[in-house]
Amino acid sequence: MSKTITVIDTFGFFFRSFYALPPLTNKEGFPTGLLTGFVNFIDRLHQDHSSDYIVFALDAKGPTFRNEIDPEYKAHRPPPPDELKAQLPIAIEWIEKMGFKTLMQSGFEADDMIASITKKAVEAGMIVRIVSHDKDLYQLIDDDRVVLVDAIKRKDVNETECLEKYGIRPEQFTDYQALLGDSADNVPGVKGIGKVTAQKLLNEYETLENVYANIDEVKPAGVQKKLRENEANAWMSKKLVTLRDDLFETVEWHEFDMDDRNPFVPIVPELLRYEMHGIIRKLKAKKLIGEEEIAAESAVQTEECPLPANAGFTAKLVTDEAELAALTGAITAETLVAFDTETTGLDYLDDTLVGFSFCLNDEEAYYVPVAHSYLGVPQQVGKAAAEAALRQIFSGRVVGHNLKFDLHFVNHYLEGFEPSLYADTMIMAWLAAPESALSLDKLAQSHLNHTMISFKETVKKGENFSGVDLADACGYAAEDAWATFRLYAKLSELLKLQGGEHLLEEAAEVEFPFSLTLTAMEEAGIKVDTKVLATFLEEAKTRLSELTQSIYELTGSEFNINSTKQLGEVLFEKLELPAAKKTKTGYSTDEKVLSSLLEAHPVIEKLLEYRELHKLVSTYLDPLLQLGAQRPDGRIHTSYVQTGTATGRLSSKNPNLQNIPTRTPLGARIREAFVAEPGKKLIGIDYSQIELRLLAHFSEDPTLIDAFKNDRDIHLSTATALFGEEEAPKKRGIAKTVNFGLLYGMGQKKLSDTLKIPTKEARDIITRYFETFPTVKSYFASIVERSKEQGYVETLLGRRRYFDYDKATPMLKAAYERESVNTVFQGSAADLIKMAMNRIDDVIKKERLPATMLLQIHDELIFEVDAAQADALGARFQSIMEEIFPLHIPLRASLNIGAHWGELK
Repeated sequence: MSKTITVIDTFGFFFRSFYALPPLTNKEGFPTGLLTGFVNFIDRLHQDHSSDYIVFALDAKGPTFRNEIDPEYKAHRPPPPDELKAQLPIAIEWIEKMGFKTLMQSGFEADDMIASITKKAVEAGMIVRIVSHDKDLYQLIDDDRVVLVDAIKRKDVNETECLEKYGIRPEQFTDYQALLGDSADNVPGVKGIGKVTAQKLLNEYETLENVYANIDEVKPAGVQKKLRENEANAWMSKKLVTLRDDLFETVEWHEFDMDDRNPFVPIVPELLRYEMHGIIRKLKAKKLIGEEEIAAESAVQTEECPLPANAGFTAKLVTDEAELAALTGAITAETLVAFDTETTGLDYLDDTLVGFSFCLNDEEAYYVPVAHSYLGVPQQVGKAAAEAALRQIFSGRVVGHNLKFDLHFVNHYLEGFEPSLYADTMIMAWLAAPESALSLDKLAQSHLNHTMISFKETVKKGENFSGVDLADACGYAAEDAWATFRLYAKLSELLKLQGGEHLLEEAAEVEFPFSLTLTAMEEAGIKVDTKVLATFLEEAKTRLSELTQSIYELTGSEFNINSTKQLGEVLFEKLELPAAKKTKTGYSTDEKVLSSLLEAHPVIEKLLEYRELHKLVSTYLDPLLQLGAQRPDGRIHTSYVQTGTATGRLSSKNPNLQNIPTRTPLGARIREAFVAEPGKKLIGIDYSQIELRLLAHFSEDPTLIDAFKNDRDIHLSTATALFGEEEAPKKRGIAKTVNFGLLYGMGQKKLSDTLKIPTKEARDIITRYFETFPTVKSYFASIVERSKEQGYVETLLGRRRYFDYDKATPMLKAAYERESVNTVFQGSAADLIKMAMNRIDDVIKKERLPATMLLQIHDELIFEVDAAQADALGARFQSIMEEIFPLHIPLRASLNIGAHWGELK
């Protein structure tokens, strides 16, 4: 007698069950209709003994091969009801707990799993019963050997049923769907052809291939016209609807055995929680559970975790999935939720989520463990339940501390997740005091008078958070969420008390969205050509070897060139070159010292070249090559620090891509290794003289405004004003140095050193500059005066940098004066590019443009775009950057397009 395998279209069955049953709930108000239908189905299947094998097919997270055929496939499906979403993760977890097997494979849908297992079962002579109401599976029906089962109506669908319902045979079903399309899945089909026409065509021509082979004969003319115009869509649609049946080479059937043991015993606590009274009565009748067990299992599975005395809140460990669903189910769009993650490390590309914590009020916080792994670890929350809880949490107003970090891990844990961010307490603390310590520990101590549990005390040396006992992990993790919740209120009040209420608006409109912009950029990464890097590295090492030998020969000794101490002794003691004053640590051999000795000895030139090349190898070539080789796609991912500078400028780390030399041939060669993917181009858009334009805007100097409004060369205009028309072309470089230098507080000594001119001449140039641009001088003076009167300066968007002149030494006061001027311009430039990046990111996402923002190098943005649209997109983004904020003068940005970064300058 043939064996039978029951294959469950899991999500399809759950959806059908949910809509077929009334809206049941338990006493806590949690929906249970889907769960009830599932339990009843399993009970019936178990009692009937009608199946030898059972398996549940699941959709894998993320895109499938069909999305490669058509990116719009299933793109606009509406989200399921919240009541259904709340039950799904519980039901999926029950499958595993009851001992049943699942089939799932990345890149494919559950229907492909079903088709593949069905093919193997038929080859093995089995009868296949597919529990599904999905018409896509009609193509698998094979007389009475493969049937679909409507578990709600308890009805089998075979070949006869298919013919009666659709007027075609099962083997024609993919052709039928190719003609008809499917609006639910975004399968286009042939526009204008309905069910009746599709049936007629297939009844006459049998297959889609024959329809198009005889297209000239198709009547009426209108149908023929539709078929011709939509032929590409028809063939694409057939690819989309045809199920893959070749995903398994072999099948170990015993893994799918329908066990004789009662499947409900392992989920008794959940059956009690969700009040599955019918099944509970059956289990009691069979004496599989007793009254005491029922009473014990009825308790909620959350427990308080140990905390230091006077902690100020309660930490609770949540391992019961129903309790988690109930807690997060109460979150609405208006709920403030402090959130934090615990992970195996700091690299979101390689490390993983271990658990997450959340806090909804001042009194208690929760920790949800998902992936602790140590001997004897208790039961944790399953992935489906955790995913459901995370999605519910992020439906509220989520507050985090450095939430950009957490979002990466949530992104990787939840496929298709679109992150949201209501507030970030690290950014708020930075806005309140840009140069203060921003760690959660330090802020909790200073603002809450609360000493946090330390990471070192919680995680053993050499281990990671997954090895931490759940009770200890709970206290540590829940405290992070609680402290963040408390800090949000404290920092909001502090900003208001400082008169910085406008900064809360600036944060909501610019800084918090900017974190999301950066998250997407970090995730995208940029491709490097490792072959280019490897070739350059070999050349560099060969040249370093040559330079090493030259240096040894010129100095007459072999020594460690990278040792400052040994190099100082060789230069200033052996070669007796003039030295700066010797300190306790030895002679200074920095670039400034070496440059001053260029005329003194031929070895100096070699040393400077060696230094530059060695830095490129150790800081860029070696690390970039290693990072590029680590990833299959060859992309490297920098991390941006939004709060790393007092001015608001971004910094980049791991690796730092903002400091690759730009003005040297060697630096340019490194940039050639940063490339666009095939079929794409890189776009570079660079703000032109943004800080000088801000100077013109703020100072309202008529000469500067006139030059920028008429798009004149500002440095030549300055040189003309300083030195006259005849001398101007030759002295444009001096004017450029002065223009930018004064924005950064450059004095006569620095100008003298930079231009290699006498101090008196430098002083005269600065004097002449301020005589020529008196408005600029008075504006600089007003910045310094305001910083002393108010104790702070503000950028274009009102971000502040504070200066405590009262406690400063004379040297520090002079530094404050320089920094106050610098902050206004550098900080305002940072404001402008942040706004531009947010706007562009928003446009890309809303319009689904074939473009990705990859890098920000201070005043420059780099994108990767489809090559065919590079010119149009470049012009679009350039326009956004130039029009982002109304100034007294026009903003200008230069646009460059190329295959690699080196071509963007």
